[in-house]
Amino acid sequence: MMPHVFVYGTLRGGGRNDIARYRPAPKFIGQACIAGTLLDLGAYPGIVLGGERRVRGEVYAIEPAVEAALDVLEEVADDDSGEYIKRQVRVEVNGQWFDCLVYEIHPTRIAGLEVIESGDWIAHAARSDAAFSQPKD
Repeated sequence: MMPHVFVYGTLRGGGRNDIARYRPAPKFIGQACIAGTLLDLGAYPGIVLGGERRVRGEVYAIEPAVEAALDVLEEVADDDSGEYIKRQVRVEVNGQWFDCLVYEIHPTRIAGLEVIESGDWIAHAARSDAAFSQPKD
């Protein structure tokens, strides 16, 4: 059985690291939300799992080769010293439950980061890009 992954940042469809670019091609399962707080690290987000907030994302079925590539992208370390820690969460998509991998930002890297109130990285990044490109008076 192929593993599933919940992506919430640049790996989402249309994101800078769109997961569709990986091979073998991931299979889109659907959009979902999970409990967590989304943090702005500048060019990409991080999630802290749990709590009352919700984070928007997408669920994909992936081959082990894609999981290995994501581990490299997310800088996962066997001793949990990397930028992200690979976790597993249960995610509901259209009434079905999936055990999904999710990459949680390492707790030593969250101090002082801005919370993305919407829980939606794609919308947040689009607003940030629009604000950045506006001429200053």
